[in-house]
Amino acid sequence: MDIKVLGLGCSKCRITVEMIERVAQAAGVPVTITKIESPEEIHRLGVKATPAVMVGDRIVHSGGLPSHEAVLSWLQPQPRTLRFLGQPTRHLFFTGKGGVGKTSLSTATALTLADAGKKVLLVSTDAASNLDEMLGIELRNTPTPVPGAPGLSVINIDPDVAAETYRQRVLAQMEAHTTEAERATVREQLSGSCTTEIASFDEFSNLLAGDAAAYDHIVFDTAPTGHTLRLLSLPKAWSGFLKDNDRGASCLGPHSGLKMQEERFNAALVALCDPLLTTVVLVARADRSALAEAARTSDELRVLGLNHQQLVINGVFKATDPHDAVAGAIEALGQQALASMPDALRALPQSQVPLRAFDTVGLPALRALLTDAPPVGGLVRPQADAPALSAGHIDQLVEELAAAGRGLIMVMGKGGVGKTTIAAALAIGLVKRGHEVHLSTTDPAAHLAMTLEGELPGLKVGRIDPKVETQRYIDKIMAARSPGLDEQEKALLLEDLQSPCTEEVAVFHAFSRTVAEARSAFVVLDTAPTGHSLLLMDATGAYHRQMTREFEGKASVHVVTPLMRLQDASYTRIILVTLPEVTPVSQAAALQDDLRRASIEPYAWVVNKSILAAGTQDPLLKARLEGERQQMARLAGGLAQRTFAVPWMPQAPVGLEALGRLLAS
Repeated sequence: MDIKVLGLGCSKCRITVEMIERVAQAAGVPVTITKIESPEEIHRLGVKATPAVMVGDRIVHSGGLPSHEAVLSWLQPQPRTLRFLGQPTRHLFFTGKGGVGKTSLSTATALTLADAGKKVLLVSTDAASNLDEMLGIELRNTPTPVPGAPGLSVINIDPDVAAETYRQRVLAQMEAHTTEAERATVREQLSGSCTTEIASFDEFSNLLAGDAAAYDHIVFDTAPTGHTLRLLSLPKAWSGFLKDNDRGASCLGPHSGLKMQEERFNAALVALCDPLLTTVVLVARADRSALAEAARTSDELRVLGLNHQQLVINGVFKATDPHDAVAGAIEALGQQALASMPDALRALPQSQVPLRAFDTVGLPALRALLTDAPPVGGLVRPQADAPALSAGHIDQLVEELAAAGRGLIMVMGKGGVGKTTIAAALAIGLVKRGHEVHLSTTDPAAHLAMTLEGELPGLKVGRIDPKVETQRYIDKIMAARSPGLDEQEKALLLEDLQSPCTEEVAVFHAFSRTVAEARSAFVVLDTAPTGHSLLLMDATGAYHRQMTREFEGKASVHVVTPLMRLQDASYTRIILVTLPEVTPVSQAAALQDDLRRASIEPYAWVVNKSILAAGTQDPLLKARLEGERQQMARLAGGLAQRTFAVPWMPQAPVGLEALGRLLAS
């Protein structure tokens, strides 16, 4: 490997050379180091601070002494070429179905760009992001440099911090003679979950409209598809709503104050739709449902004007031993999914990333993700004495749930862990035991119909559709308030109800109705991925606080809010679904902590797609099984009160018959 060290011969330059030689020798990598001390040549090569280091024709370091970890990263093989990295745009948006590897790929991409000498800002818009665990740093709502990755900073758009900042800014815009009662009214208007959403979008718009001008690239690690589509639709929605509308007020405060932000919203919309500025990277797995969702996302993004798209298929598996039944089945399923890829995706520029034998936690693993070499430091070796998980069968869980006779069963977890499959299986199991069941979903990217592929007597399938619920809510408010209003007042009321945040209110009302149904029957609720569900829980908490204030001291009034029903263990059973991998387990644990802070105790955990007992001898799968054992040990160590396992199945459990086999497997 050819390495150049550029500098004027100072002590730091000599130490840099010695460090590279020492680390290369320890890693067993032969290197040829060339010292460049000519000021003219250093300037010609574009170096602004010394000592600097070039690997091939890339500047990988400039100014100060490099870290030991940074030197190790230079000695690794160069990343495989992803199509969008050939000529990367300033903004790179990674989106896709939960669990496909958006965070891993976006972070590995940001590292690749930073290692090439670029200044990069990695932005998480996911309320349930695990970037902190992946990078080993505390996430903040201000750019934080990543140790060991010169040029890379990370920021998390924290919804609560963004909402408070937004509230203070709106209040500051109010005129000096405003009364305290008027200011209190605005504070109340700004307490809802839709304010949290627009505040997060406000931060997002700032990054697109110029607040991150110091960076060469901004890489967005977004929430799962439904939540991201909502976020990316907001520039157009708010720009349209604010046009010629400076009257009245909404849950976002006075519209005249919002008009001050209209220019920034428009700038964000222009940036998103400019193919020279923005690339949307659709991430999927070699899986039918993930590819179908990516195709739907592609179509919806085109409607929004985001046409510059690329596709990355992550975790593509190739069996090492063609005679290993488990490995062969996994590879065959992946190849079948890729062969039947929707035409909308087939037309996109495409890259593939192989399945790796390691979890993508830590800089060495993230850097290795886009190369064909193992992480610096090697792979985790199997431990023969690793504790096994004592887990029940999912049919046993159904038996326990059925004993209550009725109630709400909420299935929650990180995107991509199989919540929809587990929710559908639980509902079918309850129906087969003679119960009437309403199976519904709060996920904007719902796939219940695709999972069931049929009808079952006793099973009612529904969906909290944001668009349908929003129109229903608008019609209800208009019918209730229109009597006594003149035409101008009606027009103003309707104008206010066209606000994009009305959707959040309408979805909460529909959620509340669904929760109430469990008083007399079983309701199985397939929730949206963690971040989106947490926003819904925030709305539930805000409504509870509002009702408590309104009826405080009125002993004759008995109020039961949705939050109180969720807190009632005899009414609601929370089922946390995870995969036996570090990120899904950590995020489920974080969700469990969030629920407990709201006095909601999860009933059980379900570990989905376990291949621990499958008996595979494939080297890659065996390496990944060690990671699975470690996660099983975390659960057995007290993380879960009750644990049930669903084995990996060679055929995806889609359709009533396949879901029935899952219950009997």
